[in-house]
Amino acid sequence: MNIPFLGNWRKRHDQAHGTAVMTAREADPQGVAQLLSECELLRARAASAGVGLDDSAASLEALDQLLPRWRDDPDELPWLGNDAGLYLGTVIIRTVPGALWQVWPNGRPVVRLSSGREIDVVGAGHEWAADGAPELSYVYAEVAEV
Repeated sequence: MNIPFLGNWRKRHDQAHGTAVMTAREADPQGVAQLLSECELLRARAASAGVGLDDSAASLEALDQLLPRWRDDPDELPWLGNDAGLYLGTVIIRTVPGALWQVWPNGRPVVRLSSGREIDVVGAGHEWAADGAPELSYVYAEVAEV
């Protein structure tokens, strides 16, 4: 359900649709990567649709082809969007040289590229879950070209 005033309220209050939040900067980057790569809800929905998530760019393309049944459930939508963003970040971290997780001061995890550019993958995941655009594979392709 698209409620325009609610989207504007979230933007003003720096809260985007069930955002992943980390309370402290972790000293263990591998531990952070492991934690953020779990994406249990997304992995379960993908598996039930016959899509295996192997942390590859091809798996992002397969996710883009799923029927968006989660859009019928307003309670599931933000959680699935969150997982989609974290999964996108996981694929980027594992396949783009120099990419790593960065935690913004508000606790939101983003991907930082070796160029210094930061990608709000959680935001991209929420947009994908709600609207289907931008496609996860498109975001990945744009980042992988850098």
